[in-house]
Amino acid sequence: MIANSFQKIRQIDEVIGKINDGCTLMAGGFGGVGTPPSLIDAILEKEVRELEIICNDTGFPHIGIGKLISAGRVRKVIASHIGSNPIAGTLMSEGKMEVEFSPQGTLGERIRAGGMGLGGILSDVGIGSEIAEKGKELVHVDGRTYFIETALTADVAIICGRAADEFGNIIYKKSARNMNPLMAMAGEYTIAEVEEIVSLGELDPEAIITPGVFVQAVVQSEGVNWKWVWEPK
Repeated sequence: MIANSFQKIRQIDEVIGKINDGCTLMAGGFGGVGTPPSLIDAILEKEVRELEIICNDTGFPHIGIGKLISAGRVRKVIASHIGSNPIAGTLMSEGKMEVEFSPQGTLGERIRAGGMGLGGILSDVGIGSEIAEKGKELVHVDGRTYFIETALTADVAIICGRAADEFGNIIYKKSARNMNPLMAMAGEYTIAEVEEIVSLGELDPEAIITPGVFVQAVVQSEGVNWKWVWEPK
């Protein structure tokens, strides 16, 4: 009875209702690697719109988060770069999608801060450049000047793992791990799509990166493609 009360295995159809028009969505992945493909497809099928997405990058036009951008479902993106997705660049230039750039390390720290319940971080990246003229709040500490970079959280975080148990403990596969563990902590409701679901006790405790306390639902992937997109043909 105790085990059943903590069992987090769900069907995609059950959890997709958490993602609605206008919500803030964190999505793991780097160029599509580590992005949950089945959840992305479910969002497309549900025709969710006006999303604000927090992600490392905008993937490729037909890979990862790029699929949502190509379909015109995204209102705003907070990311470290969009260069691999020309559609994202076009939408930004035409004023059809807002883009907030954040250096990759700073972005990761902002997400971590959100997951830890902090208000933000201090960063000196960009001090003395035109960035300083764009309204960022400054603070002085021990004779040095920093920007206040606000913490990032999301209504829903969708992440991708190698395997999870029924309590939501997760392990990752190599570089597909990327920002997924940070985003798991920063989502009000975190959905983990995994390649394999195992019984409690089957995962090596020393290999668990995301404890189940940060995960509200685990769904079986309908097909994680771990092939790196830059692999030569």
